[in-house]
Parts: sequence; structure tokens; C-alpha cells
Amino acid sequence: MNEHLQAFRQQIDDFMQFHPQSPLDEEQRDNFHGLSYYDDNPALKLAVRVERLPDDEPLIEMETSTGDARPFRRWGTFDFVVEDQPARLTLYSDPSGEEFFLPFRDATSGDETYGAGRYLDNHRPGVQQVGEADFEIDFNYAYNPYCAYSPHFSCPLPPRENWLLVPIRAGEKKFEPE
Repeated sequence: MNEHLQAFRQQIDDFMQFHPQSPLDEEQRDNFHGLSYYDDNPALKLAVRVERLPDDEPLIEMETSTGDARPFRRWGTFDFVVEDQPARLTLYSDPSGEEFFLPFRDATSGDETYGAGRYLDNHRPGVQQVGEADFEIDFNYAYNPYCAYSPHFSCPLPPRENWLLVPIRAGEKKFEPE
């Protein structure tokens, strides 16, 4: 396994078990033995060119798990192939266009992974801008939103345009408390 990915996953597990801002409650922490992940999947580390959308496109209101909404900008779209099947995702940003967010659902959602979907963003290694419209997207860093661990969190839900028919077997699997 990629050493950087393995070290990152250990940091996340340590955060989940020991950090005061962990989304896990005390009982979950006491019984925590690490998150469940897919094996490193090099085929789902992608170099993509994002087709930029116009700067004047209106903000969208992304629905959350608690029924409210958060503003996001549709920053651009990109195409890729998974298991010989074409796929397309929309990359979002905060309203100022500086923070990138890639929420998605896929064919594993609700079965192998969290039903509401998973995330990638530029605060973790999964989304890295390497040029004006060039990005490295690494699904091995896909993670569950905090609402997967506790109903006390409000998490953006992936818009329908980011519901994939293909499986993304990379990153974090469904959380199963012990």
C-alpha cells in the first residue's frame, strides 16, 4: 500500500478515537478499532482536466442531511472511466471559488459505503489543483461525512448530477460501530 495513504489513514483513525472534535461519541470511541477502507486502488487516482463553468453561474443551494441548505458554486465538470464505464462529476467550490468540494454517490452507496455518499476536498489529499484547470483526483482518500457517525451533524448531500452508476471501490467504507 502507498505509504502516504497508509500514514494518512492512521492519522484519521487516531483523530476519530482520541481527538475531542471527533464525531464519535464516548461509547463509539471506547470500542473503536479503526475505520474500514478499501485497499489502495491506483486505477482511481486520476489526472483530470476540469471543464470550467462560467464565473457568473448562479450559486446553488446544496441540501443537507438535516434539511437546510448551503451555498456552493458549480466550478467545473470532468469525465473519467471506471471499469471501462464512462463517468462524469461536477466539482464544486465555496462561493468565492477557493475551496474545492467533490461530493458523490456511486454504485456502492448504501451497501459497501455510506448511503448518503462520500466526499473529497482540497483539505485532504484527494483533490489537488495542479494547474489552472488540471486536478489530481484520488478516490483512495474518499471519506464519509460526519453525519455517517452521528445524527448531530448537518452534511451536504451530493446533488443528483454527482450520483454515479459505476462503483468507486476506493477510500472509506461504511462505518459499522462495534
